[in-house]
Amino acid sequence: MHSDKKRGGGGFERTRPAWLVASMAPIILGALVGTAASMGQLTERPLAGALAHPAIGYYTRPTHDLVAELNRHIQDGDVRVSFDEGTGYLRSVLDALHVPVESQMLVMSKTGVQGLYTGPANPRAIFFNDAVTVGYIRGAPLVEIAVHDPEQGVLFYTLEQKPQPRPLFERRPACLSCHQVYSTLHVPGMVARSVFVAPDGLPLSQFGSYDPDDRTLFRQRWGGWYVTGTHGSMRHMGNAIVTNVEKRETMISESTLNRTSLDGVFDARGYVSAHSDIAALMVFQHQGHMTNLITRVGWDARLAAYDHRGDLTGGPLRDAVHELVDYLLFVDEEPLTAAIKGTAGFAEKFAAQGPADSRGRSLRQLDLEHRLLRYPCSYMVYSTAFGALPIDVRRAIYGRMWDVLSGRDTSPKYARLSEADRRAVVEILRETLHDLPDDFSAPDRVK
Repeated sequence: MHSDKKRGGGGFERTRPAWLVASMAPIILGALVGTAASMGQLTERPLAGALAHPAIGYYTRPTHDLVAELNRHIQDGDVRVSFDEGTGYLRSVLDALHVPVESQMLVMSKTGVQGLYTGPANPRAIFFNDAVTVGYIRGAPLVEIAVHDPEQGVLFYTLEQKPQPRPLFERRPACLSCHQVYSTLHVPGMVARSVFVAPDGLPLSQFGSYDPDDRTLFRQRWGGWYVTGTHGSMRHMGNAIVTNVEKRETMISESTLNRTSLDGVFDARGYVSAHSDIAALMVFQHQGHMTNLITRVGWDARLAAYDHRGDLTGGPLRDAVHELVDYLLFVDEEPLTAAIKGTAGFAEKFAAQGPADSRGRSLRQLDLEHRLLRYPCSYMVYSTAFGALPIDVRRAIYGRMWDVLSGRDTSPKYARLSEADRRAVVEILRETLHDLPDDFSAPDRVK
């Protein structure tokens, strides 16, 4: 499903940390946002007062996220985060949190709390793994981090870029003013945003914005981002800058498409890489919305259980599970019409993480010719946050997955999932995910 409805007022918050804006939805040129139907019904169900609710306690409950754990190790002296003159704490932080350099993406919009430091000549570098997003700007005072806590949603931290005897990450609750909104499904999450940008990097929010994920038209993606990689005849909005607001469509040209190098575009000294890998961008935009869905369904279930109204067989909770499963299985994914190839080796690094079944198949293997993944099921089923969902919620999700993968649900929208793909997904899950219900032990029942 696609984003085709105009958003009132432009909708781009300048105080938003742009590296996180990048993290979920590259600032793509345009003037539209998805309707409730295209984005899902959870966007239309706010969670008033959820942060302070006893079942959630976003600010008061102990966290179990990777950054809080790293802080404890630093305080205990078990881990040392070191500073270098080139990139400050960046390299050490990436190593400590196991975030690959190959995941680097570069956003050139002048947005976020450090927006004064960013622009086309000094882009924000973003790195990620399944749970952590790290943002770095050459010469800026902070390294910014967003981490998906297994229960609490996305938490935000910063680290000062100056030599310190024992550097620690500071939690930044103020980020929720922009990161608990409609497009994050009303939970603390990753923000998707894409707009036209001016030559100095300022977002031209008068032309509106997109909140893209893998359901979004390819041509609406990555405005305000650098993009390195080839993609055939498909057009996107990356690498493009508006120099004539009356003819802003002319910003996209052969010089902005299929770029394999950023040489001459900006001086990459002070960065760990000069790549903004298109494969990383595609994976990241999928992961962001999946992250928000996992958090939202978990919060819905906890709130319902607290109020003794948790019914997973009908009503809003069932609808939320269905929405999550449809996205998990790429039911509404926008097909690719040409092959995609990145420039930084991200696809190979990502696929090698596994886990793989006895035939060497993995949900992390990328297709990049017709769709994102070779096997249409999100690798986020292996995430710590997915595993931390209440057991009855996971059972409901698995039950719904089986309805779709087995062919029990014959709705026309599931016809795009071939029998071979559904069978492969069931077989891979059966060997790599160990809390599946008995239904998944019989892949011969897939039809």
